[in-house]
Amino acid sequence: MKLQSVNAGQAKAVGYADAASGVTGIDKRPVDGAVRVFAPGPKGVARSGVEGDFVSDLRFHGGDDRAVTAFAREDLDSWERELGRPLADGGFGENLTTRGLDVNGALIGERWRIGTDVLLEVTGGRVPCNTFQGHLGERGWVRRFTRTAAPGALLRVIEPGTIQAGDPIEIAHRPDHDITVALLFRAATLERELLPRTLVAAEWMESGLLHTAREYAAKYGSR
Repeated sequence: MKLQSVNAGQAKAVGYADAASGVTGIDKRPVDGAVRVFAPGPKGVARSGVEGDFVSDLRFHGGDDRAVTAFAREDLDSWERELGRPLADGGFGENLTTRGLDVNGALIGERWRIGTDVLLEVTGGRVPCNTFQGHLGERGWVRRFTRTAAPGALLRVIEPGTIQAGDPIEIAHRPDHDITVALLFRAATLERELLPRTLVAAEWMESGLLHTAREYAAKYGSR
């Protein structure tokens, strides 16, 4: 398992941006050399945990719970075949493009050691938005992407440091539950009856998804 690339995006004005500013950093490109990764601070205030990476809409991106995003190169390859066009590393707006790592099968709270310095913790899956759809230029993309339940991971920074393309990735810890990135994503989107089940991973879950799960459980319970 290794880090295929580290990707960062610059502020870009586009017509499809969700944020009120009209700019987005979703167009991420591989960065040469070592890149600093850090815990950026509270959600809604802080930006990306990857140095040089721009985040515009702080409601849904950035902050400690969503400091870093990851997507598997194998999943990009699968989408290349389905879409009939090439997708570069960073093509889905992810900070980390991995190889040989089951990103969607990762458990919420699972920790990844990347290189010698950085330790990251999985907090959830990336929920697609209109900016993602506009970036890909595919009609009906949000629905199509959601149906696959392979969203890539959101991560918090446990130990900061520097990483670069080619660094090994090691699974340093797996918690004792069965809530994966894919299952939590399904629960948050098309199978909301699964939400109460996901609360066994509440300790590690990204705050927005945790709020959704708790609110649903309080209203409907386990059905």
